[in-house]
Amino acid sequence: FLGHAYLGEWTNLGADTNNSDLKNNYGDVQVTMLGRKIETGRRFVGLMMGDHAKTGINTMFNTGTVVGVFANLWGGGFPPKEVPPFSWGGPQDGLSPYDLERAIETARVVKGRRERSLGRCEEDLIRALHRQYQSEFPA
Repeated sequence: FLGHAYLGEWTNLGADTNNSDLKNNYGDVQVTMLGRKIETGRRFVGLMMGDHAKTGINTMFNTGTVVGVFANLWGGGFPPKEVPPFSWGGPQDGLSPYDLERAIETARVVKGRRERSLGRCEEDLIRALHRQYQSEFPA
């Protein structure tokens, strides 16, 4: 189930990935971005996942979870409600930084499967995003 979810480009969801889009108390959903809680004023808010993010089989997300670009998640249990960009791991073992060169190589493979290529400008953008996010989410 992916109700009221917003998925970026080139995402890949493992089989049976699902999210909640409604709190048990039917209240308005809060999301967390850059460590700040934001009142949405909405009762239904599902997963928000950035470009090139991926999940493993049976990944579960709580209501209003935000997953950054190039995050790669797997394992049992729920990941945090805010997953930093370029994260690698899951709830059981925790998250660690995703190696930038591996992320770029995976993006090349993903796009190649659709007969597309990762252009120099796009690679430069990925590198710039990685630099920006490293300052916002230090290791």
